[in-house]
Amino acid sequence: MSDFTHGFWPIYISVITLVSIIGTWVFLKSQTTRKLAPGEKPELIEHTWDGDLQDLNNPLPRWWLGLFYGTLVFALVYLVLWPGLGNYAGVLKWTQLGEYEEEVQKAEAKFQPVYAGFMQQDVATVAADADARAIGKNLFLTYCSQCHGSDAAGARGFPNLTDGDWLYGGDPDTIKATLTDGRAGVMPALGDALGADGTKAVAHYVLSLSGRQHDAALATAGKPKFEENCAACHMPDGTGMQAMGAPNLTDKVWLYGGSEAAIIESIAKGRNGVMPAVAQTLGTTSNKEAKLHLLTAYVYGLSQKR
Repeated sequence: MSDFTHGFWPIYISVITLVSIIGTWVFLKSQTTRKLAPGEKPELIEHTWDGDLQDLNNPLPRWWLGLFYGTLVFALVYLVLWPGLGNYAGVLKWTQLGEYEEEVQKAEAKFQPVYAGFMQQDVATVAADADARAIGKNLFLTYCSQCHGSDAAGARGFPNLTDGDWLYGGDPDTIKATLTDGRAGVMPALGDALGADGTKAVAHYVLSLSGRQHDAALATAGKPKFEENCAACHMPDGTGMQAMGAPNLTDKVWLYGGSEAAIIESIAKGRNGVMPAVAQTLGTTSNKEAKLHLLTAYVYGLSQKR
């Protein structure tokens, strides 16, 4: 049953539906009242095809009419029992939401003992359990793979969860906090403050921090600008600050790309990265905390050497 924005639409849909069914019934009835009299031959309609294929004005077969009328009766019964006429809920009061919630409750009851067992274990122990990893992988594929990929290797702007490099920290408590509350990372745009030449100089200094090919003169010119504009978040040595999600610029791991052009773009235009609060999508069921625990363990285990 749909929610309509105006009271006219449920009435309109109901009238159209019922008129269509009744109109079909009346039309069919009006076209099937004639019967051939004893000895009367059916009328030949217009012409013959393929030599001997004739179109005759025979009455429709009774079995076919019965099936057609049966579909109309079925439609009326359906509309009485189930929603189909605007806001009318049907005698059975069925809804998609109700069916979904019933299935969820059955699933929760079925898996609750399994979840309860894992809830008694710490994240590291759960991450090492094959059954827990299988459940966690299904949760990850449902709630996380759209951004991080089915293999959790990430993409441009979406962190790789398998390499051990963490913007906010990779310990179990931090991972659970990330999943629970989400993250919002902001890199301010410094293009206006630095100018085109200053932006390029800082970019080359950033390239030098991770040992990438760079212009030494530009890097030297960019160092004081980096210390003035960037060190507060990325630290003077460029190793970053997990407390605020400022990435380490010395480890050759790049979220938006490590080329000169990509770094210049990041500095000039800034970046805005949002990690949604996954816990909000896990539902409000009694097993929500267990799902969060298993998902945390799966993500934690992705970067652990086993």
